[in-house]
Amino acid sequence: MHLSEVEQAGLVSLLQRLIQFPTEDPPGREVELACFVHDTLKDSGLASNLIEFQPGRANVVARLPGQGERPGLVFSAHLDTLPLGEGSWRFPPFEGRVSDGRVYGRGASDMKGGLAAMIAAAQKLARQDPPLKGDLILAFSAGESSNGLGAKEMVADGSLEGAGALLVSEPTTLEIVVAEKGALWVKAMAAGTTGHPSGAGGSCGTGDNAILKLVDFINRLQGFEFGASSHPLLGEPTLTVTTIRGGSAINLTPDHAEVGLDIRYLPGMASETILGGLQAVADATDSQVALETLDDKPAIETRADHPFVRLCRDSYRSSLGVESPLRGASYFSDSAVLCPALGLPRAIVGPGEMGMSGQRDEYVSIERLVAAADLYAQIAVDFLLLA
Repeated sequence: MHLSEVEQAGLVSLLQRLIQFPTEDPPGREVELACFVHDTLKDSGLASNLIEFQPGRANVVARLPGQGERPGLVFSAHLDTLPLGEGSWRFPPFEGRVSDGRVYGRGASDMKGGLAAMIAAAQKLARQDPPLKGDLILAFSAGESSNGLGAKEMVADGSLEGAGALLVSEPTTLEIVVAEKGALWVKAMAAGTTGHPSGAGGSCGTGDNAILKLVDFINRLQGFEFGASSHPLLGEPTLTVTTIRGGSAINLTPDHAEVGLDIRYLPGMASETILGGLQAVADATDSQVALETLDDKPAIETRADHPFVRLCRDSYRSSLGVESPLRGASYFSDSAVLCPALGLPRAIVGPGEMGMSGQRDEYVSIERLVAAADLYAQIAVDFLLLA
C-alpha cells in the first residue's frame, strides 16, 4: 500500500493547508480546521460528522464503513497545536513552507503531519477493492492539550462504537511507541497577609509572605521519593515545577502564591499515592500549603506481545522493509482518555520528530510523512482485511 507520486504531492499540499489554520491551544479555535477536514473527508467518500461541542471547538469523526465482520480500527489525531511561544521563526509558522525535504510550521510535527498522513491513508483505502471487513474510524479531536476535551466528548457521545484498536499518530520519529507516562497536574497554594515592606519595626509589621511559604515547599520537593523502580521504556517518574504566581505589587507583601507541578508517572503507579506523598511534604512545611489536582491522565501501556502490537510490527516490516524497536514516550496522548474508557489496545507511530513538540521552526520530514501514510494504510489493511 504505497502512495503514488501524485498522491504524495497531494499529501504535502494537504499538510500545508492544515498548517495554515492557526489552532494554538489556548484558545484552540479548531472549528475552522475541523470544517475543512470534515469537507475533505466527505469529498473522499467517507461518512463524516462534525461535532462542535463548545463554541469554536469541534471534533471530526468519520468512517470508511466495512462489512461488519470485524471490530473497527481507530486512526487518532488531534487538531490543536501548542502556542508559538516567544522568538522569531525561520519561516512563517502558519505558512507550511517546504524547504530541504521538510514541511515547516506550527503543528507540522505535533501533529498535523500525522493528521495529514492518516487522511491520505484513508483516502487511498476508500479507492481500493475489496471492501474492508471492519470500519476504519477517523477520530480527530479538539483540545487534546486542554485535558483531552475532544477525546472525552467522543467517549460521552459514543462516536467510536465498535472500535477494536487504536492507532495514534503523535510524533515518534516513525518508531512504534507502546508506553506513555501518566500526567498528574497539581496546584500548590499558600496564603499569607498583606503588608508593606516598610513596616519593619512598626506595630503592624510587614505582613506574612505567601511566596516564602511556597519556597519552603518547593525546596522540600527536591529529591521527592516516588517509591517506584525505573521502567524499561519510560525511565524514571519526574516532578517538575512549571509555573509560579504570587504578589500584586513590588511594594506589597503577597497574601497568595501558587505553583504548578507537572508529574509524569509510570504504568502501575497510582496517582493517589503520589498525591499522598505531596501532602506529606506540604504537611512538613512550617506553614500550611493546600493542594489541588488540576488533571490526571493515567499512564498507558500495551504489552509488547499483544496481538495488535505484533500486527503493527509486521505491517511496519511489510511497508517500510525494516524492523521498528518498541519505544516509550513521556508525553500523553488521547490514549489516556480513550483506552481506559473503551478498553482498547493502542500503538503510537507518527512522522513527527520525537521531542520536536513546541519547538520554534517545527518541521516534519516529507520522507517520513509519506512513509507514515503508507504504513497507516498497511496497518488498516492488515487489521481490517487480512488479520
